[in-house]
Amino acid sequence: MARPGVGYEDISAAADALLDAGERPTTEKIRGRLGRGSPNTIGPLLDRWWATLGPRLNQQRAKMDMPDAPAEVATLATQLWEQALAAAQQHAEKGLASERTTLQEARQEFEGERKNQKAAIDAATATSEAAAHAQTLAETRLIDAQHLIKQQALQLTDVAQQRNALQARFDSKEIELLELMERLRQQEAVSTSELAAHAQHLRCTEDRAHSEIDRARQETKELRAQLIALTRERAINEKQLLQQREEAVAATIGAQREAGIQRGRAEALEQQLAQLGDLSATLGATLAQTRKRAKHPISRDKTTNKRSAKRKATQS
Repeated sequence: MARPGVGYEDISAAADALLDAGERPTTEKIRGRLGRGSPNTIGPLLDRWWATLGPRLNQQRAKMDMPDAPAEVATLATQLWEQALAAAQQHAEKGLASERTTLQEARQEFEGERKNQKAAIDAATATSEAAAHAQTLAETRLIDAQHLIKQQALQLTDVAQQRNALQARFDSKEIELLELMERLRQQEAVSTSELAAHAQHLRCTEDRAHSEIDRARQETKELRAQLIALTRERAINEKQLLQQREEAVAATIGAQREAGIQRGRAEALEQQLAQLGDLSATLGATLAQTRKRAKHPISRDKTTNKRSAKRKATQS
C-alpha cells in the first residue's frame, strides 16, 4: 500500500515541534520525524516554513506586549525580543543556508544517481541489443543446423536404400550360389551312381583303364578341392558381406564415402560371383570329359569281345 504524500501542514507541525524541543529544523530531521517524504519535497516546504517564521514571531510578540508595564520594562522587553528575533533570524538563515547546501548535495547526488541509472539503462539497452543479435545468430545457426540435419537424413535414406539394394543383390547371388551348389551335388551324385554302376566293368578293365581312372580320380579330387575352396570362398564372401552390412549401418557420419566403398565392394563381389559362374561351367565341362573318358574304354572292350566271339564261331 502506498504511503500518503507530505503536505505543508505536516512540515510545519514537525518544524514547530523540533523548534519547541530546542532543535533546528532540517530536512533530515523532519524526514526522520515524519518517517516519509523525499528531500526534494521537504526542502521547498521547509523554506516556506522559514519564510513564515518571522511574521509568526511578530504576532507572538504582539500578543506578549504588556500595556500596563513601565516604559523602561517595555523598552527592555522590546530590545530583548528584537535581539531574540535577530538571533533567531540569523540562526534560521544559517540553518536555511545549511539546508540549501544539503538540498544541493541531495540534488547533485540525485543527478549522479540519475546519470548512473541512465548509464545502466544504456548498458542494459546495449546488452539487450547484443542479446537480440545473439538470438538472431542463434536462430540462423539453428536453421542451418536443421537444414544440415535434413540433408543428413536424406543421405541416410539414400545409404539405406543402397544398402537394401546391396542386400537384395547379395540374397539373389546367395540363392544362385545355393542353386549352383545343389546342381554340383546332383552332378556329383549322378557321377557317383554312374561310377558305382560301372565299377564291376571298370575292375575287369582296370589294367587298361587304370591310368584313365587315376586321372578321373585326380580330377574328382581337384573338383572336390575346388568345391571346398568355393565353399570357403563363399563363407569368406558371406563374412565380408556381413561386415559390409555392419559398415553400411555405421556409415551415418561418412555416408557418401561409405556408399562408394560399398558399391566398389559390390562390384568386386559381382566379379567374384561371375568367376564362380565360370568355375561352375569349368566343373561341368570337366565332369563331362571324365564321363566321356570313363565310357571310351568300355566301348573298346565291347568291340574286342565281339571280335573274339566271331573268331571262335568261325573256327568252330
